[in-house]
Amino acid sequence: MKKIQRIFIGLLLAAILIASCGGATGTMAESTRSRERNPNIDGNDLSNLVDGNNAFALDLYQSLRSQNGNLILSPFSVSLALAMTYAGARGETEAQMAQTLNFPAQADLHRAFNALDLALEEGTINLDQDQEPMQLNIANAVWAEQTFSFLQEYLDTIAVNYGAGIHLSDFINNAEPTRKEINNWVSDETEDKIKDLLPEDSVGPDTRMVLVNAIYFKADWLDQFDANDTYDREFNLLDGSQVTVPMMGQGMYIPYTSGDSYQAVELPYAGNSAAMTIIVPDQGKFADVESALTDEMFAAMIAGMEQTSLVFRIPKFEFESSFSLTDTLSGLGMPAAFDRGQADFSGMTGGKDLFIGNVIHKAFVAVDEEGTEAAAATAVIMEATGAMMEDLVLVIDRPFIFLIRDLESGQILFIGRVLNPQ
Repeated sequence: MKKIQRIFIGLLLAAILIASCGGATGTMAESTRSRERNPNIDGNDLSNLVDGNNAFALDLYQSLRSQNGNLILSPFSVSLALAMTYAGARGETEAQMAQTLNFPAQADLHRAFNALDLALEEGTINLDQDQEPMQLNIANAVWAEQTFSFLQEYLDTIAVNYGAGIHLSDFINNAEPTRKEINNWVSDETEDKIKDLLPEDSVGPDTRMVLVNAIYFKADWLDQFDANDTYDREFNLLDGSQVTVPMMGQGMYIPYTSGDSYQAVELPYAGNSAAMTIIVPDQGKFADVESALTDEMFAAMIAGMEQTSLVFRIPKFEFESSFSLTDTLSGLGMPAAFDRGQADFSGMTGGKDLFIGNVIHKAFVAVDEEGTEAAAATAVIMEATGAMMEDLVLVIDRPFIFLIRDLESGQILFIGRVLNPQ
């Protein structure tokens, strides 16, 4: 699978803070196992994981779309962060997480995630001389309380399948330096796009482990827009008013389809290994199309696309989103993980002494003539007991939905909407 470079920085970051008031049986937070670089996995297991991740991505989007304004998130970041947490889930907590996140059995999930993770990063691409090579980098790290015991099996699972290096820390007596260390690591891994992921007082004496995942993605458009053809144009908002935005445009030959009350195109990134899918509902139909967007609808949309010649215009835009996913994930079907009295993460410690206190997600996206830049961060805080046509004209002068996905695996990396490019 292809590496992804230059204009889209899709950085995703996931941090899992695990806290406990008591001790646990097991071993200190250390593993001598190294990352398995050639996981033995059936191709069906990989495609089933991607299908499940994408179904969760659109379920998560549907749960968040009631928010006001623009929206950007990385459901892959959320899935990956929770996969490392799921490795320690047992009983009803494990069953609810599996159903909500569309995860297979423990024995299959982590090998599949390892294979997907590695596949997303590997491969070479032949590009034109004036194009940057594409790159996708994924990094995992763990900060663990130095005096607390975790089961060796759990530590080995995240080391072997997620390459999560472990940093022993003193959360009990001196949590603030570790918080800053984690934030600095995140900033370094995301080219300074995500700063201060962990706010003050987010870790403390009860913190037992922080698992962090960062994804860095850059890509030029395969066919870049000419900045000389960017000019101001009106963009129609949902309330009927208008704003003036810089609109990029050019003639293109790209995948296109139309359906009930929408049009959709796919803009490939350099190397043709990733693309941005843009769904443009008809005027007055945004809510209808957005509410109908499921994994089945998206799969049918992609299958129906055909190379088409069209004049295409899209606004430049840049914005960020932030929200707590605790109520959202609980509402999607995994409330036990957030319940102090019901949560069972005994696969981490041997006892039922941890539960998820909060899940925080932040993301950023910017699109211009050269390509896309984006960043996302997820913090899971655990505490104690996402027919050929010619010369069409598609001017995106109204709210639209976009997804960024890896073309070879089909994995959705980012999903969002633009209600107001300003």
